[in-house]
Amino acid sequence: MRMRSGDDFTRTVRRGARVGTPTVVVHGWRDPQADQGPLVGFVVSKAIGNAVTRNRVRRRLRHLVREHLTELPTNALLVVRALPAASQRPARLPQDFGQAWSRLVRRWQPGVEDPNLMGLPR
Repeated sequence: MRMRSGDDFTRTVRRGARVGTPTVVVHGWRDPQADQGPLVGFVVSKAIGNAVTRNRVRRRLRHLVREHLTELPTNALLVVRALPAASQRPARLPQDFGQAWSRLVRRWQPGVEDPNLMGLPR
């Protein structure tokens, strides 16, 4: 599902685990009160380029996230933020997102005890 609330964006970015690559930063948080399924939001700023470029990057990111959506827990909130390099090196975007995704999922594994790594409230 699409993240619509600004509060959800803020909460996820501030409280969640952050994983970065040269083209994308992924923030993930498991909200104990959430029950409406995983929510995903995208941040593509004007630093990426004009509207056409930003929408192209957003569509690519949406496609990449859609492939992994079933792996998200139902209480997951995810914010995917594109960096300016995403428009300059679009061929690298799938690889970078895949790396960020696998690192975030690894941090959410049951054996991780550090709340900062799990994206739990501090």
